[in-house]
Amino acid sequence: MATAMRVTGAWVQLLTDWLDRENLPAPALRTVLDSRSPADLVPLPLWRDLLQQAMSLRPDRVAPGLSIGAMVQPRHVGMLGYLILTCRTLGEAMQAYQRYETLFYGRDMVEVLGAGGQIQVRWPAEDSVGELADTVAIAALITFLRRLVDDPPSPSSVSFVFPAPPAAACQAYEAFFGCPVHFAQSHTCVSFPIHFLAMPLPHSDPSMRNLLDRQARAMLLALPDSDSFDRALQQAMVRLMPEAAVTLPRLAAELHMSVRTLQRRLAERQLTWRELLDRTREQLARHYLAEASLTLGDIALLLGFSEHSAFSRAYRRWTGTTPGKARKPLAAAYKKESAV
Repeated sequence: MATAMRVTGAWVQLLTDWLDRENLPAPALRTVLDSRSPADLVPLPLWRDLLQQAMSLRPDRVAPGLSIGAMVQPRHVGMLGYLILTCRTLGEAMQAYQRYETLFYGRDMVEVLGAGGQIQVRWPAEDSVGELADTVAIAALITFLRRLVDDPPSPSSVSFVFPAPPAAACQAYEAFFGCPVHFAQSHTCVSFPIHFLAMPLPHSDPSMRNLLDRQARAMLLALPDSDSFDRALQQAMVRLMPEAAVTLPRLAAELHMSVRTLQRRLAERQLTWRELLDRTREQLARHYLAEASLTLGDIALLLGFSEHSAFSRAYRRWTGTTPGKARKPLAAAYKKESAV
């Protein structure tokens, strides 16, 4: 059975930013939006309903999804957004999106195809989330790519699976994307010349990219076999750890709940805050130690320790051995598992 699609709480904050720009009070809509933390998982039906509520406030707008997507910032895409910023080229950024799309939608859907000197980034019709939501997503994708490179070129073409809107809206789509836009197609698709993949990104940071890549992998590990609260909790902790900011009040704020409520939710799982922090760090440490490219200093940073020695002491307390001694068998087990 396919995993249900959803988006993140960070993504729906696009609507909050749009409401602010449009000077719309919308108290009922804002109450729902403000109740979602960046790490929350938002079902697609709710996301579509929120978009429709927002559009009802501006019924005179032509192709309103374009203006919402144009508000995108890295924070709206979460870990994946920041990871893409550190990539060396547009092609590497595309690979990062393809590898970690699950963090955004809950499952992998994108196909990247090359033919005739063109690259197609596409999603099949069965994965369409509706005219408005699809428009927001592709407008955000193109806006994000334009902000990644200097003097950004336009795509070769953009396609949508929904029927063509009225003529004025069709013109708005082509003006926004700067290329032909096709409707009622078999895929939602963005096409561009293959040489675009070699375009350098001005904010490339290979060392930070490696760290964020490991973090994103760790966040993928938090997705299966857990309920929505567990996933939100684990992903918030993974995100906050490198900032050395994993405290009970900060985590509660990240999850949009009081410290007392978070403590109660942990108690329901027979966990204290310290037990949760140690358990999560130990699980992530085992994953990171299996990655030969990470130094012990890198791992200490990813786990939120101030220095390597503090990490080593904690790891010995958890496991009875040192990180250095544990690394070789963990790496061997990981290599064997990857080969299966």
